[in-house]
Amino acid sequence: MNVFPDFGAVGASGELASVIGALLTIILIAAVLTLIVSAIFWAIASSTGSPYAAQKARVGVFVAIGTAALAGAGITWTNFLLTLGDHI
Repeated sequence: MNVFPDFGAVGASGELASVIGALLTIILIAAVLTLIVSAIFWAIASSTGSPYAAQKARVGVFVAIGTAALAGAGITWTNFLLTLGDHI
């Protein structure tokens, strides 16, 4: 038995895929920009001796990395489940 979702049953599924791709692109661009800005502020705060500002910038770096990782992992997980459903 071949189990696979019927994307043709959803109206405008091609547009939905392009919207999801555009949102993923925006998320990844925002994560990279946040990473760059937070890393710059972390370096400046560390060199000027401001531990509180350096801590906040460090959190920004880790949040940006986590956001990019979760965005990529979500697509990978979805593709894995679609492939798994084909083999059930």
